[in-house]
Amino acid sequence: MKLLLDTHAFLFALGEPALLTARTRKMLLDPEIERWVSAVSLWEIAIKIQIGKLEMPSDGQFYVKGLDDLQARVLPVEARHSLAIFDMPLHHRDPFDRLLIAQARADGLTLISRDEAFSAYDVQTMW
Repeated sequence: MKLLLDTHAFLFALGEPALLTARTRKMLLDPEIERWVSAVSLWEIAIKIQIGKLEMPSDGQFYVKGLDDLQARVLPVEARHSLAIFDMPLHHRDPFDRLLIAQARADGLTLISRDEAFSAYDVQTMW
């Protein structure tokens, strides 16, 4: 199985793992499961910290360490991910989430998210 963590799932894993479900915590510890965090999530975190919508460390090394601790790889945004958004209905208006959905769909990843709006899309989700 290959997991793509939604931004909030990544932040919970870093700072408040008790907010994740027991199943998710178990899967994040399983060495057989690939873990991915999108470059989009890192971008979203940086933007929200800078505009005051998120109180988290503003040191990029904090997130690099978090990725290492999770043994997660960064999923780059490629043109094919962005172009896949043209084929998606506008059920969800958050541009970060739409790109995460497009990435999960394009790369066959299970998206770890508590956002129920994701279920409107043809994407495998888990929470």
